[in-house]
Amino acid sequence: MESIMDTTSYGSHEIKITDRSIISLSGINKISSFDDQEFLMESTMGVILLKGEGLEIIKLDTHDGNVKIKGKLISLAYIENLKKNKEESLLSKLFK
Repeated sequence: MESIMDTTSYGSHEIKITDRSIISLSGINKISSFDDQEFLMESTMGVILLKGEGLEIIKLDTHDGNVKIKGKLISLAYIENLKKNKEESLLSKLFK
């Protein structure tokens, strides 16, 4: 059975890409690392890895969790937290 995620428990999250050069994101909790080719961010819906060329922050609102980045977008992906998965598998092995 498929479950539907309730956005009220996670908060609002939105991504808008304009002309592959302006990326606006909301619901960002933390920017873990960034340079001109890569941004690693924690959002309300998971960890985001954004890759590109000439990337730079043009707007950052830490209070509302809004970020605007400019540069050439190559890829944007949600990635799984590998540390969390390893902890869960260890716990599942202990309680079998």
